[in-house]
Amino acid sequence: MKPKAFPFFHRSSIGLRPHEVRVAVASLALILALGACSKEEENKTAGQQVDSAIAKTQQAAVQARAQTEQSAAAVKAKTEDAMANAGTAIKDAAKNAESSTREAVGKAEEKFGDVAITTAVSSEIARTSDLSVLKINVDTKEGAVTLSGSAPTEAAREKAGGIAKAVKGVRSVDNKLVVKAG
Repeated sequence: MKPKAFPFFHRSSIGLRPHEVRVAVASLALILALGACSKEEENKTAGQQVDSAIAKTQQAAVQARAQTEQSAAAVKAKTEDAMANAGTAIKDAAKNAESSTREAVGKAEEKFGDVAITTAVSSEIARTSDLSVLKINVDTKEGAVTLSGSAPTEAAREKAGGIAKAVKGVRSVDNKLVVKAG
């Protein structure tokens, strides 16, 4: 059998288990330490000193909780500010993207519109028997049609200008066709 380190605390002598002994020794050490904390507490009983220690611990817990709540409130405010700034930045970026997209679509429609106008004018000229699409060049920029090349008669020249003016989307026609017979 092993000899016990503290034979006077052996279970058979006072009826305590080893962990109960440790708790009792720790409690005694706490009481003694609290008793030595201040001169005010010299006149207090052990129970009063324990009550005082509990009160101080509770006060420290209340202070810690208040500091934690203040910190949490500060973090919450900073987070809300950051989210508001991010929201503003996202809205601004969306507006810029929308504006850029509108510009790009406008330019694409303009280019597509010019191509569509040129194609429509050229095909109408090709359908006309007294005009030759091979001799008439059609150019369109921002809805302004320019006709260049040659027409067989003044009437054919005027007819080509009329055809161009009749196409949807045409804003103006610059008829530079030169009358050349044959």
